Amino acid sequence: MTNPSYLTVHALTKYIKRKFDVDSHLMNVFVKGEISNFKRHTSGHLYFTLKDEKARIMSVMFSKAAASMKFIPENGMKVLIKGYISVYEQSGQYQIYVQEMLPDGIGELFLAFEQLKVRLESEGLFRPDIKKTIPKYPKRIGIITSPTGAAIRDIITTVKRRYPIGEMIIIPVLVQGKQAAHSIAEAIVKANDQSVADVLIVGRGGGSIEELWAFNEEPVARAIFHSQIPIISAVGHETDFTIADFVADLRAPTPTGAAELAVPHLEELMERLLNLKNRLFRGMAEKTREKRSKLNYLEQAYIFRNPHKIYEQKWESVDKNVDKLRRAFERNLQQKMDKLQMVQKSLDSHHPLMKIKLSKEKHRLLKQKLIHHMQFVLKNKTNYFTNKVAQLEAYSPLNTLQRGFSVAYMEDGTLMKNTETTNIGDKVIVQVTDGRLHCIVNQIEKGEEDGGKTNI
Repeated sequence: MTNPSYLTVHALTKYIKRKFDVDSHLMNVFVKGEISNFKRHTSGHLYFTLKDEKARIMSVMFSKAAASMKFIPENGMKVLIKGYISVYEQSGQYQIYVQEMLPDGIGELFLAFEQLKVRLESEGLFRPDIKKTIPKYPKRIGIITSPTGAAIRDIITTVKRRYPIGEMIIIPVLVQGKQAAHSIAEAIVKANDQSVADVLIVGRGGGSIEELWAFNEEPVARAIFHSQIPIISAVGHETDFTIADFVADLRAPTPTGAAELAVPHLEELMERLLNLKNRLFRGMAEKTREKRSKLNYLEQAYIFRNPHKIYEQKWESVDKNVDKLRRAFERNLQQKMDKLQMVQKSLDSHHPLMKIKLSKEKHRLLKQKLIHHMQFVLKNKTNYFTNKVAQLEAYSPLNTLQRGFSVAYMEDGTLMKNTETTNIGDKVIVQVTDGRLHCIVNQIEKGEEDGGKTNI
């Protein structure tokens, strides 16, 4: 016989827990029962026992799931629960982990109410900024409700007491049962198509949630939303809230309250009008006294006692201003004329013909000046040339020859200045007045200076 394999308590409990966790029948269970030993932990988790006449099971609802509930669980409350079964390992006890919880009996209706409310709110049907204003003084008040209920009597009595001049249009509908929602929605649409009233009161007296359910249905909500006539909802008692209350332009706590919101109180209006009338008379009397006092003051004013002096002074002022204006005009005109003459002179001086004329005159003067200058220069140059010619003639060898002198040149044209450069037999050219003599040197005699003269 082999020795048995002993498990630890933890291992056995864990094995059992896994069996629970893989059982598809235990992963999504729906259970109803009564709450006992309810405890809300500081963490937000809920711990309680769910029981009936014959059994009980430990239950846990974590804070995330508990936050979505629309009610507060209490001991003794019958509830509907959705969750899964598992084992808490530390105690080895199986329990239900709650995911959703609804009150038993109205749970289904409550869930439907919340789901429709969330959906319509997300579509914008409850937005305050699109709600229509209730008219202050409606001529016709439409009442959509049961013709036999207490609500219609309360509304009629209140309207007649407060606003007897208002006309009431009764539109009978079903307010309870399967056809009630369709009846109410159809009446709202018909009232808008025929423009039967300036404001509509839609509602009924108090009752259970099942009895008020017609005002929680989507057709009624959409009919109220699309209504062009402002709607006051008046469903049940002050503590009752329906989808119609959220969509309507104004919610009344009761049918009587709806009538009070729909119409003003005529006696209060009359009292207000009387007060306004008295205020108006007092104001008119005060205004009359003020205007009379002002009139008396004006009648005594200088302008009314001697009006001619006022306009006489004004005529004198007008004459002075006319003279001042005339002088200013003449002065301004003279300034403009002077400026015009200056501009005209400037234009004339810059005119092409004037420029041509001035250029011609300038050219004539420059030409005349140039001629005078050229004549002066020519005269000076002529005198200078004459002097130089006279000097040249004075120093010219030809003049020397005219006086009886001659000039001797060597054969190569070199001027003979002394005997040092001449040899016997050299050919010499002697320049005389009327020609040249070609000679040959036969004898050279050196002369002596005698009184500044050389004899050769």
